[in-house]
Amino acid sequence: MSTFDDRENAFENKFAHDAELEFMAEAQRNKKIAYWAAEILGKSAEDAAGYAKEIIRTDFLEPGAEPVVRKLIADLGDKSDEATIRAQMDLFIAEARAAIKGDG
Repeated sequence: MSTFDDRENAFENKFAHDAELEFMAEAQRNKKIAYWAAEILGKSAEDAAGYAKEIIRTDFLEPGAEPVVRKLIADLGDKSDEATIRAQMDLFIAEARAAIKGDG
């Protein structure tokens, strides 16, 4: 195997590893934002766990943050606004990335 092939494999492995870490961070963000919203909605602990599964399922059905944001906006109604939801999601993704990297 040539040096070029070794470098190519290393880059592919790094890309796959980084993608896996980002997937894990997004899953943690979704769980945290679901529990945050569940608290605002006054859900019980059991209902909050079910709501977290609902939010995670929303992300799986249509990947990306936007479907989750739309669902939270609809579910929270006048209890929170889009800017607050997005700010919380930004906070939670930053926390999740730091925890995964071992910085937090």
